[in-house]
Amino acid sequence: MKAVTIVRHGGVEGLEVREVETPTDQKADRVRVRVRAAALNRADILQRLGHYPAPPGFAQDIPGLEFAGEVDAVGDEVSLWKPGQRVFGIIGGGAQAEFVVVPENQLAAIPPNLDWVSAAAVPEAFITAHDALFTQAELKMGEIVLVHAAGSGVGTAAVQLGRATSANIFGTSRTADKLERAKPYGLSGYVVIKDDPAVLIDAVHEWTGGQGVNVILDLVGAGYLDANLSVLASRGRMMLVGTTSGSKARLDFGKVMSKRAKIIGTILRARSAEEKAKATRLFRAHVVPLLASGQVRPVIDCVYKLDQVREAHNRMNRTRVSARLSC
Repeated sequence: MKAVTIVRHGGVEGLEVREVETPTDQKADRVRVRVRAAALNRADILQRLGHYPAPPGFAQDIPGLEFAGEVDAVGDEVSLWKPGQRVFGIIGGGAQAEFVVVPENQLAAIPPNLDWVSAAAVPEAFITAHDALFTQAELKMGEIVLVHAAGSGVGTAAVQLGRATSANIFGTSRTADKLERAKPYGLSGYVVIKDDPAVLIDAVHEWTGGQGVNVILDLVGAGYLDANLSVLASRGRMMLVGTTSGSKARLDFGKVMSKRAKIIGTILRARSAEEKAKATRLFRAHVVPLLASGQVRPVIDCVYKLDQVREAHNRMNRTRVSARLSC
């Protein structure tokens, strides 16, 4: 089969589309999927650079965390799927190839209204956002949510999921155009943060009447920590998901204790098979129906052929947006 292969770490010249062995380990509860489209995420950039290796048991030289395709073959213990069904899901690595093998409980059926490319834009962003907001932060109807990097893939998914449950969603980004594009998905307000995250404090005070926000989904990292603690409401929850602004910051214990705040770190890729299965099950139950009804939808920036993977990486480097590869 053809697969995007990291032949050496560093620039995009280290990426090649090569012929590799087609996986044949679809035994027991495993399902082999013929991939029709796969996503390109920030994690793939980091893996190419040599900074974010795949978890043990997954291809180290074939990137890709999410895919959409059709069931090609199943193990003798598989009961949920049969050949020909359209499915999408997450994987620790290897999705940017013509075939992947995954456990049956880490797949979901693609709604009829989504084509291959649209479906490939869903799993990583929406499972990450749903798990962070609802499973971990326990978001409730009517609460106030602040999403940093609201124009990103996970950000736009979080905005839509929050709005679908009647939360009030506010967002930030470093550029106004990304926020303008994200606004139709459910943002009640936004602020552009360039070099000083403290501008967030006055904005949140105005939005919430001084109450603060109940949940912060931080896809940016250390640079925003102090401002986050300043705008968090009493008993608020802060979800740490990304580190693009750094991974180390000084923590004011006094603010955390006085607000009885919760700071929760999360990562999806390195979780156990059981944890990924649970996250996928909740995604199937709560998010797929919203996708099917059109209440939430994937956001796609660009689509590339598999052999254009270098161009896709270059675009993500320039714009920090997501892209999709057609396999």
